[in-house]
Amino acid sequence: MSETPEVRPPVVTPVRVIIALCLVAPFVAMLWVGSYAKVDPTFIGIPFFYWYQMLWVPISAGLTMLAYKLWLRDQRARKEASGGAAR
Repeated sequence: MSETPEVRPPVVTPVRVIIALCLVAPFVAMLWVGSYAKVDPTFIGIPFFYWYQMLWVPISAGLTMLAYKLWLRDQRARKEASGGAAR
């Protein structure tokens, strides 16, 4: 009775590392206050401190959307890989 063990794809994949980086980047950018705690350069009269943070709002939304799309693609690929092996 030889049972073949179930072959599972690795848990840490390059796609998952990219997803993690997409989700961690806004936190690092906002928590590293020393990098943007200054007035210059101003943008249409708004100090750098404020417009830098506001710039990260759409960037964060875009990175979160990218991470979600990559996650969906990764889950579909894993499901197909496991479904194809079971047949």
